Amino acid sequence: MNAPLRRRAFRLGGLAAAVSLALPSMALAQDSAEQNDARTLDTITVTAQRRVENIQDVPMAITTVDREKLDAITASGEDIRVLSGRLPALNIESSFGRAFPRFYIRGLGNTDFDLNASQPVSLVYDDVVQENPILKGFPLFDVEQVEMARGPQGTLFGRNSPAGVIKFESARPQDEFGGYVRAGITERNGLNIDGAVTGAINETTSVRVSGLHQRRDDYVDNTFNGEGDDLEGYEESAGRLQMLFKPSDTFELLANIHARKLDGTARLFRAGIIEPGTNELRDDFDRDTVSIDGRNEQNLEQFGGNVRMRWDMGAYSLYSITGYENVEAFSRGDIDGGSVYAFPTDALGEALFPAESADGLPKHSQWSQELRIESNELGRFDWQAGVFWFQEKITVDSFSYDSFAPGNAQNGYAVQRQDNTAWAVFASADFDVTDKFKLRGGLRYTDDSKEFVAQRLVGPFGPPIAPIKVSPSDTDVSWDLSAVYAATDDLNVYGRVAKGFRAPSVQGRLMFADATLPASELVTVADTETVISYEAGIKGQALDNRFRFGFSLYRYVVNDQQLTAVGGTANIARLVNADRTIGQGAELDLQAWVTDNLYVTFGASYNDTEIQDNNLAVFGCGGGCTVNDPAGTVAGTFRIDGNSLPQAPKHVYNLTARYGIPTSHGEFFAYTDWNYRSEVNFFLYESTEFTGDPLLEGGLRLGYAWNDGAYEIALFGRNITDETAIVGGIDFNNLTGFLNEPRTLGVEFKAQF
Repeated sequence: MNAPLRRRAFRLGGLAAAVSLALPSMALAQDSAEQNDARTLDTITVTAQRRVENIQDVPMAITTVDREKLDAITASGEDIRVLSGRLPALNIESSFGRAFPRFYIRGLGNTDFDLNASQPVSLVYDDVVQENPILKGFPLFDVEQVEMARGPQGTLFGRNSPAGVIKFESARPQDEFGGYVRAGITERNGLNIDGAVTGAINETTSVRVSGLHQRRDDYVDNTFNGEGDDLEGYEESAGRLQMLFKPSDTFELLANIHARKLDGTARLFRAGIIEPGTNELRDDFDRDTVSIDGRNEQNLEQFGGNVRMRWDMGAYSLYSITGYENVEAFSRGDIDGGSVYAFPTDALGEALFPAESADGLPKHSQWSQELRIESNELGRFDWQAGVFWFQEKITVDSFSYDSFAPGNAQNGYAVQRQDNTAWAVFASADFDVTDKFKLRGGLRYTDDSKEFVAQRLVGPFGPPIAPIKVSPSDTDVSWDLSAVYAATDDLNVYGRVAKGFRAPSVQGRLMFADATLPASELVTVADTETVISYEAGIKGQALDNRFRFGFSLYRYVVNDQQLTAVGGTANIARLVNADRTIGQGAELDLQAWVTDNLYVTFGASYNDTEIQDNNLAVFGCGGGCTVNDPAGTVAGTFRIDGNSLPQAPKHVYNLTARYGIPTSHGEFFAYTDWNYRSEVNFFLYESTEFTGDPLLEGGLRLGYAWNDGAYEIALFGRNITDETAIVGGIDFNNLTGFLNEPRTLGVEFKAQF
């Protein structure tokens, strides 16, 4: 990170802290009569406990994203990774580009790039878990609310949620006719359109149709094949059809079908982009050019549906949630990121050896079913209980190509197949000990089993590998216990302890594996991971509900954490278990009307993680990086005891501010958003070159709204300071890295009807 950027990051953090500290004094200076007529904060309701509740009453750290912020940060056509850093303790990255986001909450995540990877952050879309990492990239459009619940959510959500849950809820069909359309154009011939139409078709049925289309031209010139823009473009479309059937006051059925199609380029890797001995970009680097001799393409198609039913039986309500998801994907890239091969490498675009590969998901299906019953305000004691069933079947194809052969001919093929079946029973209850003191608790029993087989049919450097089969399975009990005390009418104090788990996972990427190794090293299995988390916090509002805050302290201990050692000199991925990982930190959420025209939000988190395992060592990088860890007992390995988790920044800050100037017919407004994350390790080992610098990015939106906000036109910019940063690397070749999104300017029009 250059010095000016460091100073800007410091100033932003100082400004945000000053704003948060100054808010009470600024608002207190107002006359009480003025406060009574002043603007106040809307109540935020969430479903983190599977019930609709005021966010202030839920005893856990939760952050939501409002509709205006979501519209602002997605204006340039960015995918779901745009949420990274916009919520405390959240980081999102990908080595696949738009297709395969990897989520980290409080430092817990998974750097595995395999299409079969298991993640400890659960993503739930319209009450249906999205297990495969490709499913987690479904575009954000016509979304009513985004919620992030931090810490283990193993009781009510269960499946692979030891780090937390991110929930998306689509806007529901309405009886009255209405909708919206939002259209924007950006640099690089970008086009972003989304919209929805809703209304009743008869007395009992209403529908909502929503869709999205995004595109961007290629803007990176591959100098290897002559002049012309070749890479970093995409075209993506998605749609959703919902039908709400309510024949009576006691029953409703909400059906949803959705689809997605993406065509574009895969992640663009750049050989030799990092200056040796530093983590800085080389002086001769140019974002708009690259020289690669491999093909680059990415496409996927997704289709899914769900049916959610509710029966109101007076004292109780019964829910059924049935979900189906299917996705097919193919992603091919020039992994070495260059077109010149030399030893030693000393120039941008040079690599030690060619590496061109692809991964495909030709077969995938996911079915899930939940039945849940809950009580409806019986008195001091309420409860809910249910059963859950999940089945996923997946086939992963891996291909290798010879960049020197005519047409870059295929020279390797491997395949993985996995069937995963899980079922669970769960129950949760809350008890009002007094009017001010409430207890909550829950249990979940889960049975999870996998049938996995992998084989290499054609090896680029070695013989075929016969099918290797493993069948890991386990059962576990997750639980949580929490208490909340209403210290005043406007201040709640809470504490929570929870246990979560992640079932055994399998890694069997055999394409470049050494066929002489034993089967247990070719196909690796990570044992069950468990986490105990402790959290305490306060939530409150002040100044006649013009100021709302939440603050939490937490500490967690992960036993047998599942980690993925990717790349390195061996150029394969292995699953390992670390004895223990410790994480601890603090989080803050603030929202305030500073004046009737100025609305400010601020989020902050501090997160310190440490791997504790004296005997755990992983392979270091190939291609000349500087590893700062002590050597392991096996040549080429390094001990990672004491390291922080990869992609786990210690500091995450976000700030938004909106200022409006009313006119006789509408409002001029300015909206800005900023997010900052501190440095991160890209891999399990610590390396000078593969450490990501602190990153500060900001957006600005200037516009005019009229007709009570029904129409709006705005100029916007994303990454307005045009920061260029390395956000990930490929460590088995020549200091290869990939970049953040470039600055994008555009104009947008929105109409509601």
